[in-house]
Amino acid sequence: MAAFTPWPSTWVPADGDRSAQIGGFDTRSLAAEFGTPVFALDLADLRGRMDAWAAAANEHFAPERGLAGADVFYASKAFTCISMIRLVVERGLCADVASGGELAVALAGGMDPARIGVHGNNKSAEEIAAALDAGVGRIVIDSLGELDLISAAAGERGVTAPIFIRVTTGVHAGANEYIATAHEDQKFGLSLTDGSALAAARRAVELPNLELAGLHQHIGSQISDLEGHAVSTRSLLSLRAEIARETGVLVPDVDLGGGYGITYVDEPTLSPDEVCARMAGVVRAACEVLEVAPPRISFEPGRSIVGPAMVTLYSVGAIKRVTIDDGERSYVAIDGSMGDTVLRPMLYGSVYTADVASREISGPTVRSRIVGKHCESGDIMIRDIDLPEGLERGDLLAIPATGAYGRSMASNYNLLARSPVVAVENGEATLWLRRDTVSDFFAVDPAY
Repeated sequence: MAAFTPWPSTWVPADGDRSAQIGGFDTRSLAAEFGTPVFALDLADLRGRMDAWAAAANEHFAPERGLAGADVFYASKAFTCISMIRLVVERGLCADVASGGELAVALAGGMDPARIGVHGNNKSAEEIAAALDAGVGRIVIDSLGELDLISAAAGERGVTAPIFIRVTTGVHAGANEYIATAHEDQKFGLSLTDGSALAAARRAVELPNLELAGLHQHIGSQISDLEGHAVSTRSLLSLRAEIARETGVLVPDVDLGGGYGITYVDEPTLSPDEVCARMAGVVRAACEVLEVAPPRISFEPGRSIVGPAMVTLYSVGAIKRVTIDDGERSYVAIDGSMGDTVLRPMLYGSVYTADVASREISGPTVRSRIVGKHCESGDIMIRDIDLPEGLERGDLLAIPATGAYGRSMASNYNLLARSPVVAVENGEATLWLRRDTVSDFFAVDPAY
């Protein structure tokens, strides 16, 4: 097995006639009980990833190390439901939400509102009201006009809104690349380069009913090299010191964002300990140079917590061979794809791997393409993969690293049902989200 594996910690591959297992649960039995496609969540693996983030943040940003502590905000957009939030609460993490719906789920799951951060580049009046009424711990603003909206809404309620300013630092990172030049042409954040971020800080201090509580950055996704992250963080801390000189407010919190990568096939990734150790050193050194007290730090991992903990099981349907320029290709159709995990390959060119879960198939392999059942030629889950020649209709294919954005981005295109999420541990399975039904389709149709 590769040094960096996409499979969760309890995954056991198929062996002979025995099907693969996850969380001590037989995948054939899981498919028989819950149908396919099904998102199988390795609960022990998920819990371990949450604990690793919490432990690393607590250790490396501890006051005895000259820092002011750190918080871990689980990024709900990766995947959320009430059971997920309950586990986040249980493991001592906070929650980052990006919509009114995610906020409602976080509250329903028992998250302390003071430990919720609200994002969104275009928050509605209703979402702002919901955040203020709940008493969330931070609202991250993305535009100057948003400050006036939140100030007015907070004034109507007689409360003070804790504001974080999302800053675009000119650094973009992801997939081992970073460019420390202008990356301002995007919908998120206020520019450090053109002075918008500093102007927002001045405005936040001037307006009533606002507390300038922190600064925020998010510089990319699937980050596996921290150099760009370090460059951006130094810039953000310099802005913090400049705001203090101009306004007298040294903001107490700095949120370094998320975007830490995971292994989809065999890509190297960073552990929470590596991230926190490096960034603690960056924060400590920068604050010493700037001669300011260090802020409390936040991280927003989502993908790196839930992504590797989930495997999607699909049933194989139609299989056909086609002739191509240099031989043959086998098209293997599965019973999902575009409505669930395949959105990421379609949107971002993401690459996944797969394995036969229902049984071990020895012998020769054939160049294959795994496709879905949606009425779109782009419905391709995995473009090129070698699969056993003996694969048959009814076999199970398992695709790992689907916990982040698979179920969250799922749709009912072609009126197919969104797949269930089943948490498995110690041979027991618990339904976290059920499969959609035809009744659900009719429930939103007034003509029915």
